[in-house]
Amino acid sequence: MNSATRAALLACLLAPVIAPPIAAAQATGHPAPPPREDLHDGPEDFDFEIGTWQTRVTRRLRPLTGSTEWVDYEGRSVVRRIGEGPANVVALDVQGPAGRIQGLSLRLYDPRARQWSLHYSNNASGTLTPPVVGGFRDGRGEFHGQDTLADGRTVFVRFTISCVTPDECHFEQAFSADGGRTWEVNWIATDRRIDESKR
Repeated sequence: MNSATRAALLACLLAPVIAPPIAAAQATGHPAPPPREDLHDGPEDFDFEIGTWQTRVTRRLRPLTGSTEWVDYEGRSVVRRIGEGPANVVALDVQGPAGRIQGLSLRLYDPRARQWSLHYSNNASGTLTPPVVGGFRDGRGEFHGQDTLADGRTVFVRFTISCVTPDECHFEQAFSADGGRTWEVNWIATDRRIDESKR
């Protein structure tokens, strides 16, 4: 078997493992994340976010059950670099009538793939969720992955980031239970930068 044949076989074997949301999205006609060659080399994509932010979160209770009940939280997010490389961590602490959410988002950059992976852990669970992977194009971040709901269903996850100004950003998470044909938003967050020089 020559090297070209081996490479083609390996690509066929790995494709369902490394990119199931993209493959499913293409099969259903839903816009897929941009291919790797269309992503810029973005190790500094999250540099703008380093600092402290006032955070407002709106969360849908019981996603993908037909529920239209939402709950609100307010608090802060603190974004810090990890070492000198392209990695950072977000510490989220918000609360509201439905309780308190404390969580951590670990963001790691893969320079070979030119993609970020975003991993989340709620302090109540103490475990990392499967990552969403993607990058930024034209100032908008889009990240895809898979997760398992409490009822055991595997769903696709889409996480988007867009900034109105350098001091105000919008984050949105949506789930799809039908291979990416339709999406239901379940988490919306708006961050406004806190000017720490005035504190």
